[in-house]
Amino acid sequence: MQREQQILGVDFSSAPTARKPITVAVGRLRATAGPATYQLEEIRELPSLDAFEAFLAEPGGWLGGFDLPFGQPRTLIEHEGWPTDWAAFVRFYCGRPKDELREVFRQWCNARPPGAKFAWRKADRPAGSSPAMRWTNPPVAWMMHAGIGRMLDAGLVFPAHRHPSASPPRRVSAKIALEAYPAFTARAVCRSSYKSDTPAAWTTQRQANREQILTGLCRGTAGLSVRLKVNRRTGQRIIEDGRGDLLDAVICSLQAARAATLRGYGLPRSLDPLEGWIASVPPPVL
Repeated sequence: MQREQQILGVDFSSAPTARKPITVAVGRLRATAGPATYQLEEIRELPSLDAFEAFLAEPGGWLGGFDLPFGQPRTLIEHEGWPTDWAAFVRFYCGRPKDELREVFRQWCNARPPGAKFAWRKADRPAGSSPAMRWTNPPVAWMMHAGIGRMLDAGLVFPAHRHPSASPPRRVSAKIALEAYPAFTARAVCRSSYKSDTPAAWTTQRQANREQILTGLCRGTAGLSVRLKVNRRTGQRIIEDGRGDLLDAVICSLQAARAATLRGYGLPRSLDPLEGWIASVPPPVL
């Protein structure tokens, strides 16, 4: 691990606006004598997909955790006869109209019994995440559709997909992307709901839950090997954000920071590069 490294966490939205922007936590991972620390430096808000593209094009290297699916289940891809090379699949998937993809998803689900409607990637169930093909509540399939092609076009490096090569990049200017899932870490501290997009649901209990999670990140009790450092003003802003976007972006950055401390970013050796993996989710026990 480098002595100091810029780390990002991105809470993504497929349809960002000024009211609900793509949220980016920016900070630095520092190796110390004790546990590594992640110093949060700023939180940026990107109100459009154009702003997201401009952010990706900015100079400088980093390691980032992005809260959106980077792939779809191999079983679905092979069933539909879609490309099985990851980069080719991304370009195929992001180039298809959403109505066309939605019909494929519906046909898949309609042909299967209750309780087994969706196809799942190998990382989804251990992460406790929604299936990557889910198109409503939450629409993670559309998050992938809006985001991953732009990330590929920006020249990012995707270790979990062996793209552009199987060797970790050595260039300081490399921009390295890992899939993140903040709820996996949040649940290690608090099993109750901590966010909502509905202002009427911004309860004092959810705010208390966000504070509990943030405290766990700072104390190193959230199942990560990196501790968060954040100033009081920013910490209070994170706690008061009822949508939880700020907290989610910070968790994504810490998941990426933890990956930076591990050999091969902690990715399973047996991962399927078509599906990828989610940072900080333990590899399966073989």
